[in-house]
Amino acid sequence: VQLQASGGGLVQAGDSLMLSCAASVRTFGRYVMGWFRQAPGKEREFVAAINWSGDTTRYADSVKGRFTISRDNAKNTVYLQMSALKPEDAAVYYCAAALTLTLRVLPNLYPYWGQGTLLTVSS
Repeated sequence: VQLQASGGGLVQAGDSLMLSCAASVRTFGRYVMGWFRQAPGKEREFVAAINWSGDTTRYADSVKGRFTISRDNAKNTVYLQMSALKPEDAAVYYCAAALTLTLRVLPNLYPYWGQGTLLTVSS
């Protein structure tokens, strides 16, 4: 499984941005997909996850109500729509995949990772 995250950039506080993660796998619909982020000097932290069909999602408390995870299995792509961005959202964002039926929030439970895309939020 290869994952390619994109969409990061420099935005101002309060702006919105959408991240995308394209997967090169024939059975994308069988994978739980997650988004994580890592700020300088901090551990990688869970942001959001979505099940294979897209009807079950989970969010970190810090992004609940501001971020939305979604997926398009026909395009092998998972998205993270981010709104009302804050300076503390700035980080490298990673997408991850796990062949499982249950949503996972621990990074070590995801075997497959993308390369990360950088989000910078200016105040």
